Amino acid sequence: MDRGFVRAMLAVALVPAAAGAHAQQWPAKPVRVIVVWPAGGTNDIVGRAVAQRMSANLGVPFVVENRAGASGTIGAAVVAAAPADGYTLMVHSATHLSNASTYKSLPYRTIEDFTPLAFLSGQPWVLVVHPSLPVKTVRDLIALARAKPGRLDYSSSGNGSSPHFGMEAFASAAGIQLNHIPYRGGPPSMTALLAGEVVASTATMSNVIGPIKAGRLRALGVSTLARQPTLPDVPPLAQAANLPGFEMNPWIGLFAAGTLRRDLAERIHGEAVRALRDADTRRTMETNGLDPLPGSLDEFAARVKSDLERYAKLVRQIGMSPE
Repeated sequence: MDRGFVRAMLAVALVPAAAGAHAQQWPAKPVRVIVVWPAGGTNDIVGRAVAQRMSANLGVPFVVENRAGASGTIGAAVVAAAPADGYTLMVHSATHLSNASTYKSLPYRTIEDFTPLAFLSGQPWVLVVHPSLPVKTVRDLIALARAKPGRLDYSSSGNGSSPHFGMEAFASAAGIQLNHIPYRGGPPSMTALLAGEVVASTATMSNVIGPIKAGRLRALGVSTLARQPTLPDVPPLAQAANLPGFEMNPWIGLFAAGTLRRDLAERIHGEAVRALRDADTRRTMETNGLDPLPGSLDEFAARVKSDLERYAKLVRQIGMSPE
């Protein structure tokens, strides 16, 4: 038999083994973790907690960078341009998928330029108002909004963000009109509300638990069908506004730049899940009203695709125009 042919066949046979070995060696150098939202927000809290635990478990630095702006599209563009080697990761919310419908064009492909790696957390939000607003319940807010259509300003963490979609979905279901004022992330949105620049907002719980307990904000309803342990006295919007089945429970996830080999994606996914199951990581997240969501690699990939379609449908339903 021709020796050249034999060598070629052996080389082909060794490719899977070499790829598997490469995945097992990951990470052989520091890993860059880009959080595409501002410091101090929900994505940042989750991203740092998971990155710190992964770093401790693996003995390699996981360097977190905040690259905020334009509802996460600025940071996502940075990630999309990086090599598909598992050394550039992205922490992003479901807003990553809604951006595909709320922007006329993006400097990356929402699905093809990223590998979904892991659910990190559920991200239930709460409808809050400034204490100066003369409402005590969700129904009070609806009545006031109907009396002043389009004259009540609310803040969000950006155009097309999950809180923006949440409030618009709520307003559509309740038959009211509110005026949207976008900000560059959750913390700036809350700063505006606390200062009285706007009168209402939908925000992830970590951004509002402190002000609610201090009496600086009034919580009217949560976006989930069940009450939340962090705010047990606040009713679900479905119940408080008589909107049966109304629910908005977006998520935070971990992505990698480019299309990773399956073995490497599984390796990183496994380490992310191990970090989520750590007691200190769970405590940090649950203290901030977040719900750790370890699941399978395939489940997250399927959720990404289904939510891409879901948000596109919601954009059409509420009549949002792409920017």
